[in-house]
This record gives sequence, structure tokens and C-alpha cells, in this order.
Amino acid sequence: MADSPRGKGKLVADRRYPKRKSAPASKAKAAPKKRKAAQKPVKGGNVVTRGIRGLFRWIFRVIWLVTSRVTAVGLIILGLAVAYFYAQLPEAKAFVDGRAQGSVTMYDRNGQVFAWRGDQFGGAVTADSVSPHLKNAVIATEDKRFYWHLGISPRGIASAVRINLREGRGPLQGHGGSTITQQTAKLLCLGVEYDPAVWETEAEYVADCRRSSLARKAKEAIYSMAMEVKYTKDEILSIYLNRAYMGAGAYGAEAASQRYFSKPASALNASEAAILAGLLTAPSTLAPTSNLERSRNRAEVVLGLMEDQGYLTAIEADAARANPAVLSDAAERLRGGYFADWVMDTLPPFADVSSRQDIAIQTTLDPRLQRAAEQAMTEIFSTKVREGSKAQAAIVVMSADGAVRAMVGGRQINVSGVFNRATQAKRQTGSAFKPFVYATALELGYSPYDTVIDEPFCLLANGVSEWCPKNYTNRYEGKVTLVYALKHSLNIPAVKISESVGRDLVRRVAGDFGINSDLIDTPSLALGASEASLLEMTGAYAGILNGGSSVRPYGVRELRIKGDDEAMIGQRGGIGERVINETAAKQLVFMMEKVVSEGTGQRAKLPDRQAAGKTGTTQAARDAWFVGFTADYVAGVWMGYDDNTPLTGVTGGGLPAEIWRETMVRVHEGVPPKPLPMIVPEPPRVVETQPAPQPAPRQQQQPRRQDPVEGFVEQLLRDIFGN
Repeated sequence: MADSPRGKGKLVADRRYPKRKSAPASKAKAAPKKRKAAQKPVKGGNVVTRGIRGLFRWIFRVIWLVTSRVTAVGLIILGLAVAYFYAQLPEAKAFVDGRAQGSVTMYDRNGQVFAWRGDQFGGAVTADSVSPHLKNAVIATEDKRFYWHLGISPRGIASAVRINLREGRGPLQGHGGSTITQQTAKLLCLGVEYDPAVWETEAEYVADCRRSSLARKAKEAIYSMAMEVKYTKDEILSIYLNRAYMGAGAYGAEAASQRYFSKPASALNASEAAILAGLLTAPSTLAPTSNLERSRNRAEVVLGLMEDQGYLTAIEADAARANPAVLSDAAERLRGGYFADWVMDTLPPFADVSSRQDIAIQTTLDPRLQRAAEQAMTEIFSTKVREGSKAQAAIVVMSADGAVRAMVGGRQINVSGVFNRATQAKRQTGSAFKPFVYATALELGYSPYDTVIDEPFCLLANGVSEWCPKNYTNRYEGKVTLVYALKHSLNIPAVKISESVGRDLVRRVAGDFGINSDLIDTPSLALGASEASLLEMTGAYAGILNGGSSVRPYGVRELRIKGDDEAMIGQRGGIGERVINETAAKQLVFMMEKVVSEGTGQRAKLPDRQAAGKTGTTQAARDAWFVGFTADYVAGVWMGYDDNTPLTGVTGGGLPAEIWRETMVRVHEGVPPKPLPMIVPEPPRVVETQPAPQPAPRQQQQPRRQDPVEGFVEQLLRDIFGN
């Protein structure tokens, strides 16, 4: 059907209401109105707490603003300060040698170094030229972060302060926590040079450089940062290696290496490098020449640090510990002892260490003879002197021209800077002075066989009081020859001869022979009441040996500034003018030989050669002497107490003669024996007389003389009453 619903649309009812205008698609559905979010409650939300928090925020904001600006200003000031010091710093090489004084290097007669004085500088080194072991040892010991910091190490300073406080010291006392750069800055005295107008002495200047304070530390830090900007790390390390004091007068690695090991710093092995690096903490007390064992113990600590930081393998470190550093032979003797001290005392002002120049001195010292004297001293005191005795002794050995070959100024050997009894002590000479009395007589024509009466004898001393000398034995020998009187050290004949020939003449002869001390003008002059040093006495006896000419003892053969071709000073001493004629000198040698072979000096007799000498013992045995010679060497020995306490059971013919013998036996080892240069006079003729005898003619060369006192009185009467 046409009207069927399949062919038509669905029937709907008409809308009852008119159609509204449709809204735009976007407004078809209104967005739901958002709900106002609820406010989060404020913590502690009362007014008081909010006010306090606001106040703190404001304070922190102010602090931050102030701190940031102060920091900025501080950084600017720091930068300006660093820039200032940077501009003041010279090239690194200008800081290589900063010693306060020059050096003196002494060479023995064989050309070997035996002593140093002053501040030694062996030459400039660099961080690259020294042994890698030394470079690594210094960094491991002193500043393991050296190549990473900017001159200061806050961590190191904080650690040092903590340790100091824990150990009960001030924060800046003790450990400093300084980097190598800071230590170098301190060595440079922060750029302040020595000014005599500011500091009275260089010691005060150095002390000022080393003082610690907050202001000083701050300046040190700034200066260190300026150095870090100006120089490379290796340049800073090079300055440090050249200027650091390493004990025994050695400044810098090269001087220390030569001083202790006789090798350049570039050739040091690990154990030797550890020794030097260990010295930097306390160079004077850790110096191997002072205490080798203590120095080695410190070196083991350094080796451990090197191993921990990877500079040495475990095998290398163990090998270094198993083979500790050994001092060179030269290092054992480089103090020079009493001889070097004496040489330093004889130098003119322009040639000592204060001249700031490096001086080289060729000396007369013979190391073999020096050892001989030291061994003799040790031998006698260890075997023949009671334990605990405070007695002292001194020895001088020289050639006949005055060249000093050995010197021991006390029982201590291998020391320096101590009292030298060979040169500084002035002591009464006792009978050791008598040879100069007889030298005067022989010069005037007396014979060794002329006679004098040994008898009780008195005379006026200084024209006031009577003085009656006595012999040591309190016995009198009657008529004796001069040679007998000397070999038995009789006092009365010596006084009679002295008064006979003239006391002034005796003083003149002794002075011309080299006894420069004041000689008293009293009759006791003949018995050695005047004082003299052992060096003076030994030099005077050398004049007797060399034929009667004066001698000036000397130890310097040549002095020059290192690097110069010409010497500043030549030989300072030697044989001078003639004092007595050669015949008189050789007759005196004969008389003194009898002292050793037959008289009071027999304990000084040598087994294989002639020797001559004279004993001397002063009043109350406060001083005991033996001075004598062979054909090759002269030696003098003194023994006594520093405080003039009398010796007990000691005379010049006892322990001093034995020390002399022990010395000379060693001195002459390998030296062919030679006869003494002496004249043996003819003994006096015994003339057979008849009932009506005539006076026998006297020999012209060696006249027989009457008693000197009788001659003195006879001459006095002639002067008063005429012939």
C-alpha cells in the first residue's frame, strides 16, 4: 500500500513550542563554575612565630648581602695584594743562593777537603737536575699535594692546628701545616732583605723571619700565592732545594750531598735521598755527622712515606731499608777540629766567612799525623789515666819550619768550636823554658861542658826580698857541667846561668824564638814562671831544631776566592831571622838529646831514632810539659787541669813524655830514621900537673869557664873599682 509505513518516515507529533535560536557550539554547554581552592593552613600559624621567622629571614638576607660583598671586597684586596707581591718578585734564579755569610773550605797538604766553615753552597740545582729520589722524598715528606694546591693547604693548616691543640700547644705553635711554597716564602723572608740599620745582627733578622703570628701567616699565604702565580711548581721546588738548610753548615741539596756523601745531588740513591729529606724537619739535630743512627731512623720514616705514596715499590723500599746510607770517608773528618778552628782565628777580616765570599784554603795539615796525635791521646788516657779524671792535655806536631801538621786541643777529638788548649791556654812553662837559658849561654861562648856550682843559693828578687830557689829533689850536686844540669833539670844552675848571662838577654832570646807572651823580669824567669801557649813553645823548639832561626807557626799555605786564579794570601809564617848561631843551636840539640837518653825525659825515648827534648813541671804540679823533636818533626805536649788544680803524681817526665812518645812513634811510621843535627863537643881535657905546674893552655874554640856567679861578681867589682 501506498500508505504503508515502510515507505514513509516515522510519524512524530508537532513541537508544542517554537524552536529556540541555537547557541554557538562553544557555548552550547556552559563550563561548570570552579570551586575556590581551600587555602593551606600556615604552619605554626600564629602571629608571633610568623614574625620571628620573618625576622630571621631578614637577618639571614642581610648577612648574606654583607658577607657576599665583604667577600667580594676581600677577594679584590687579596688579588691586589697578590698582584703587588707578584710585581716585587724577581726571576727565580735570583733566589738560588741566599746565605747570610760566605764559606771557607779547607784542604789538607794532600789536597783533600778536611773542613768546612760558614755557610756552604755547593752550586745551583733544579728540580729536574737532582736525583728523582730526592725530589720525590722531599714532596712525600713535606707536601704530598704540592702539585695540586695554590700555595696554601687549608686542610693541612686545619690538621696542624688540631694536632697542636691536642698536644697542649697554641694553634700556631709546633706543627705549621705549611706547604713547600710557604716554607720557601719563609726561607725568602717574605721578600724582606737584611738591613743592618733595622737589625743589630743577622741572627735577629733570621729570628724575625721565622716567628709565627696570625699577621705573619696571612702575609706568608699571600706571598705564597704570588709565588704560585709568578713561578712554575718546579721553579718553586728548585728554590727550596737550593736554600733549605740541611745541617753541618750545608745550604742546599748540592752542598749537603757533597758534605755527607761526597757525591753530586744528581747521584743520590733512595736511602741517601731519604737522609737529606729527613733533615728538613730538624737539620741540626738530625744531621748524620752529629748522630748517624738518629738520622737513619728518620730516613726509614721517609722511605715509608715514599712507599705509601707510590714513589717506591715495596721491593725498592725494602732494599733501601736493608742498605742504609753510609757517610763518606771525607764526611767523617770534615769538622777539621782544633786545627780548622785555629786557622779560622788567624784569617784577616776580609777573608773570613763574614766577607760573604767562598774561600778555599790550602793548609799544612797532615791527616796521617793528625790521626797519630789523636790515637796517642786516646791511648794514654784510656790506659794510664784513672777513670773519671778531669785532667786535660793538648798536642801540637809541626815541621822544623813551623808548618803545623797536627793539633789536638783537648781530650775530645773530632770536635770544633770548643776551647783549644793548644792555642788559647796560657800556662806556666816550668823547666821546659830552661833550653832558652842555655841557648843564651851557648850563644855567648859557653860550652856544654862548662861547670857551675849546684849549692844552696839566695839572691834578692826585685831588690826587695830574698829568694832561695831549690831543686825538685831538694838535693845539691856540687860542681856540675851545663849538660848535666840540663839533663837532670837542676834549678839552681839554671838561675845562676840566667843571672850570669843577663836576664834581659835571656828574655830577648826566648822572645826571638817565638815566645810572644810577656816574660817576667825576675830571677824565677829561668825556671819558667812566665806563661806561654803550647803552640808558642813548640814553635820555639822548632827554631832550635832548624839551626837557630826563629819560627812563626803557620797553617795556611795559600788562600784564594773560589773561582779566582790568583791567591789572595800566600804562606803565612815559616822560618824567620836567626836568633843564635848554628854551632850554639847544634850544641843545644846535643844537650837536649841527653835529657831523653840519660835524663828526666827517658820515658820519651823512641825505639828506632834519636830524640831530644825537655820536661817541664810547674810549682805544685799545676802544669806538666814535654816538648821535643826528632830530625823530622817537633812535637809539644801539655797536661793539666783547666781550673789549675794540681796534678797528682804527674810530672813532665811522666804522662806528657809518654803521650809524646806514643805520638811520635805513630808519626814516624814508615819514615826512615835520621840522626839529629847536633854537635857533640869534645869533653874537657884533664891535664896532668907537675909539682910546679903551669896553667894549661885553654882551647880557643871551647874555653873552660869558671863558676858563672863568680864571674858575675868579679865583673861587677871591675865595673865599680876598675881593672
